[in-house]
Amino acid sequence: MDELLLTLPIIQPGMATPALPAKPRKPDWLRVKLPVGPEYAKVRRLVEEHKLHTICESGNCPNMGECWGAGTATFMILGNVCTRSCSFCAVATGRPNEYDTDEPRRVAEAIQLMGVKHAVLTSVNRDELKDRGASIWYETVVQVKQLSPETTIETLIPDVKANWAALDTMIAGGQEVVSHNIETVGSLYRLVRPQAKYDRSLEQIRRTKDAGKRTKSGIMLGLGEKQDEMYQAMDDLVANGLDILTLGQYLQPTKRHLEVAEFIHPDVFAHYREEGLRRGLKYVESGPLVRSSYHAERHVNVPI
Repeated sequence: MDELLLTLPIIQPGMATPALPAKPRKPDWLRVKLPVGPEYAKVRRLVEEHKLHTICESGNCPNMGECWGAGTATFMILGNVCTRSCSFCAVATGRPNEYDTDEPRRVAEAIQLMGVKHAVLTSVNRDELKDRGASIWYETVVQVKQLSPETTIETLIPDVKANWAALDTMIAGGQEVVSHNIETVGSLYRLVRPQAKYDRSLEQIRRTKDAGKRTKSGIMLGLGEKQDEMYQAMDDLVANGLDILTLGQYLQPTKRHLEVAEFIHPDVFAHYREEGLRRGLKYVESGPLVRSSYHAERHVNVPI
């Protein structure tokens, strides 16, 4: 206790209390329009009628108005309760209910009704399942393709904890793009993704590429990463077969989550885009409001 007290500033009577460091103020370039319009209302109605989950809502995505207004959404399968407790994510954490084996059909029907040309599918982590939910992943992609054969699909899959048989099943349904986000630089993993491993996520991307898939990943900026760490992450991703990278600003979803360390200027995002391309990435989507599924339809036809 004495050692702790010695580290605190001594405040004499009449002295002002030292000010705490000011939180960074959200800049103007992060303002977004509220979701409105008939297409947005149509998507919301279909999601509710088919009892579907979207990461747009569960993840408090700032682009929900723009994407839903264009008649697109990212569907989250395998429920909306995650077995992980990542310090950046707004999705609920806990013990999930049993998964719904009818979910692939409902997702496929909703995508058909919406007339989606490019669908993005993601999921919570289901670490308690022996196959990590891989069978539902496979069936969802297959049934979407059966009902909407012209629809292209990106699957944003979770960390399988080195269950490589589960990974093989997840990516075998016929999707055009397979994404797995590393989220941040290696030095921040214990803080940001305490139940994940940086090298394991890189290996998952490498195995996906070796299986012949178009690979994609994403990183959040503003968590305290340094520029040289960003360069190293890009090099690591390229070395493990990554084709497409998304870079966006981290936004604190609630007061219980990690605070924003820094709001990154759009010019810095532009620099990272050029740097990523220079280091060998095929395509980089980079900007403060970019999220994993933002402009995802563009990523299907990137030359690789």
